Amino acid sequence: MSPSRKKGSKSKKGTLIYEGKTKRLYATEDPDLIIQEFTDDITASDGKKRGVIKGKGIVNNRISAYIFEYLSSYHIPTHFEKSISERAMLVKRLNMLPIKVVVRNIASGDFCHRYNIEEGKNLEQPILEFYLKNDSLSDPMINKHHATALGLAKPEEVDTITRYALKINAILKSFFLRRNVQLVDSKLEFGRYRDRLLLADEISPDTCHLWDVESGEKLDRDRFCQDLAGAEETYQEILKRVLKIS
Repeated sequence: MSPSRKKGSKSKKGTLIYEGKTKRLYATEDPDLIIQEFTDDITASDGKKRGVIKGKGIVNNRISAYIFEYLSSYHIPTHFEKSISERAMLVKRLNMLPIKVVVRNIASGDFCHRYNIEEGKNLEQPILEFYLKNDSLSDPMINKHHATALGLAKPEEVDTITRYALKINAILKSFFLRRNVQLVDSKLEFGRYRDRLLLADEISPDTCHLWDVESGEKLDRDRFCQDLAGAEETYQEILKRVLKIS
């Protein structure tokens, strides 16, 4: 087999190894690489509300690919290798940490209810939150001591996650602001690749709350979650702004 053919075989879709709420993961001929495919499915309320937004998978794949490459230019290590189709990307196969990391810049959603704060309040500094990824427990909030005591991550990994998450937030906050979008908050996930921690999953309107700077209009999955009109158009609008398409 020629080197070029062998290299191309890495992008050949193999066995389905995982199917989540909005993505599917497939094996490849390379044990270190998998295919991450984005669907048009969308869920809310811990999966109790389900729907489809036409073209969302294509949009999220393009946005995530662009932003992963952008973050790499700032020395943030990610699982992204390359886009291989309009809905799929080739990524490194990771041992995922069962921790969801949320970085908040503006009060919104459940944060407001939890602390009785008005939605839209700018926080004095970014707030970093950890949650245990467990649907049956509704993803309870944890702290770094839970993470290490429960064996979810090593102490040095928690420190690395904290450093990366705050740096990613600063980079993306500036990135979106130049596109007239406020980064309200973002959900990040990390996994182990050999001896390194890498940013994984996706960066998109599914994982970030994004508001228009001037109007305050919500430009993310809340269009679906809150039964607001124009969900499909909103995803397309964010893609245009990310890629700066006129």
